[in-house]
Amino acid sequence: MTTTDRATGHHEPAISAAGLRKSYGDKTVLDGIDLQVPAGSVFALLGPNGAGKTTVVNILSTLISADAGHARIAGHDLVAEGQAVRAAIGVTGQFSAVDGLITGEENMLLMADLHHLSKEEGRRVTAELLERFDLVDAAKKPASTYSGGMKRRLDIAMTLVGGPRIIFLDEPTTGLDPRSRHTMWGIIRELVSDGVTVFLTTQYLEEADQLADRIAVLDGGRFVAEGSAEELKRLVPGGHVRLRFADPVAYGRAAEALRETTRDDQALTLHIPSDGSQRELRAVLDWLDAAGIEADELSVHTPDLDDVFFALTGNAAPAKTEETVR
Repeated sequence: MTTTDRATGHHEPAISAAGLRKSYGDKTVLDGIDLQVPAGSVFALLGPNGAGKTTVVNILSTLISADAGHARIAGHDLVAEGQAVRAAIGVTGQFSAVDGLITGEENMLLMADLHHLSKEEGRRVTAELLERFDLVDAAKKPASTYSGGMKRRLDIAMTLVGGPRIIFLDEPTTGLDPRSRHTMWGIIRELVSDGVTVFLTTQYLEEADQLADRIAVLDGGRFVAEGSAEELKRLVPGGHVRLRFADPVAYGRAAEALRETTRDDQALTLHIPSDGSQRELRAVLDWLDAAGIEADELSVHTPDLDDVFFALTGNAAPAKTEETVR
């Protein structure tokens, strides 16, 4: 639920921060981080290992203190109202907090006790969450017998016992197989549909692309880019409109007339540099119509988040190949 300023009627972001800094000795981990996360959205933080993603989560969840800067979480000042912040959030880290020596149900009931729920309320919430996360059949079994995906589901279920409106997920699908990862994506989407705000760190670029409303790329202690997945993809070169022709004559006319194209005479295809925008695509179509040339296939190719990540974090992107249409 969005926090509202009664005086202005403006909706306050679920998470806001300005100028966050953190150093360990001579090493600067965060060098002035600003962010705004609207309520009921998914914000993904990308970055290479050691970039400081977990440090951001630890600061915003009150686990460690920033050296400078300020933040508000769920309408509460991070430092002055730390207890209120902790009451409003849930945190799931890279490593499961599940106790393998007790059952899944006992793990849940333990969390209910920690949140000072009555026995009746604790059992009700536990039953609901075990059902929601498809853990009823395994509820009476030791958590040590659970698969990686089951442990991660139990971990998030435990996080939800206190009814947090903001959840920090620090690389929640690390080590999961593709099927379990997709299951976790479904759970995250369900949380957001219920109005929960999700702050996600991940090394899986596809994960950010699939889930996030906004993405920030962290490198060298700073955000080097921030925006929607589509906005970020437009930051790096490599986008193009691909035209394929069945008629060699039409292909030849188009190749001679269109400038700045890359030709593939064997496949009868042309690549026209483009940012993938509707305006540029319309210009290509208008030109084809005016010239009386008909392409048999038109497709738009834009850089993906892999390209963005490698370009913005100073790493060399791997060479990509494109299948030739014959």
